[in-house]
Amino acid sequence: MDMQTKLTAAREIETTSQSVQTPVPAGHARLRLAVASLCGTDLHYYAHFANAGFVLQNPVTLGHEACAYVTDPNGSDLAVGQLVALNPIMNCQTCDPCLRGEENLCTAKKFPGSATTVPHLDGFFRDVIDHPTRCCRPVARHVDPRHLTFAEPMACALHALNKGGVSKGHKVLVTGCGPMGLLAIAGAVARGADVTAIDLRTGAVDVARKAGAHHGLVIGEFDEADLDRKFDVVVEASGAIPAFNTALKAVRQKGRVSILSNIQLREAKVNLNLIMLKEIEVSGSFQFNREFEEAVQLIEAGSVDFDVLTAQAFPLGQVGDALELMASGAAFGKIIILASET
Repeated sequence: MDMQTKLTAAREIETTSQSVQTPVPAGHARLRLAVASLCGTDLHYYAHFANAGFVLQNPVTLGHEACAYVTDPNGSDLAVGQLVALNPIMNCQTCDPCLRGEENLCTAKKFPGSATTVPHLDGFFRDVIDHPTRCCRPVARHVDPRHLTFAEPMACALHALNKGGVSKGHKVLVTGCGPMGLLAIAGAVARGADVTAIDLRTGAVDVARKAGAHHGLVIGEFDEADLDRKFDVVVEASGAIPAFNTALKAVRQKGRVSILSNIQLREAKVNLNLIMLKEIEVSGSFQFNREFEEAVQLIEAGSVDFDVLTAQAFPLGQVGDALELMASGAAFGKIIILASET
C-alpha cells in the first residue's frame, strides 16, 4: 500500500494511504520514493506550522530532501527503475536571477513542502511523487540511496562554503554541529581546509570529529579568547546569536563569515562594531545553485562518509516520531526516512 504523510497542525502528522490516479503532468516524471531526510526547515514547520515568518495556510506534506526511482519517464530521457536525486528548486528559468544562474533567488520559484509557495506544493514524505524531469538528476548505479538523499542539504552546505570562499589550506571554524554544520565540515575537509568545530553538545562534537574536523571544542570547556582572529572563514550553522558573535570574534581581519543557519525572526544583539573594525565580509547563504551538481558528484565519488553523518533511520509511517527525535536534540547527524518498500 502506498503511503503519504500530511502535517495538519503543529506537531500533528497524519499518515494515510496514497491513491494516485491522475495522469503524470507534462514535463514531469512519476517516481517512487527511495529515501528522504529531515531538515531544520521541516522541524520548524512541524513545531510551529510556520518557518521564518512564512505560515502554512493548509495541511501539507513536508520534505524536500530525497531521492527516488523512476516508474514513468513520461516521454523523457529518464529510464524506468533509474535512481535520481531530486532538486526541489523549481525555478522559472526566465527572471533575472535565473538568467544569472542564481535559481535560488528566482522571483517565481516553486518549492515543495513549504509555505513560500502558494498554493503550497506537497513535499517528498510520500511514496509516489510527480517531479519535473529537469529537476531529476540520474546517478551512477553504485550510488546508495541512503547517501543520495544528502544531495540537497550537501548542496546547501557547499553553497555556504562557496560564499565563504573556502578552499585548500584555509583555517575554517564551523559553529554548530547539527546536520548542516556536519555537512559543512565534511565539505570543507574534502576541499583540504583545516576545520575546527564547536557546539554545546559533546556528542555532536564527537560526530564532527568523525566527519573530519581536525579540532572539536565543546562550548564552556575552552577560553573563547583562544579563538580570537584565528580563522580565515567561519561558517555559522547553529542559528544562535551568541554563536554569530563568536564568529565575528574568531574570524581574522578581512576574513569572511558565511551564514548557513536558518536564523528565525527575533530580536538580536549583534556585535556589529567588529564587522566594521575588522572589515569582515558577512555573507548570507540561501539554498544553492550549481552546488547541487557538485554535491551529486561528491556523492558519486564516495568522497564523504555519509554513514557517519546519519543518526537514525525511520520508516515513512513514523515521520512524526522522527521529527520528535530531531526536536529533542538527542540525534547527532541526519535522520533519514525510508520509503514503504525500502
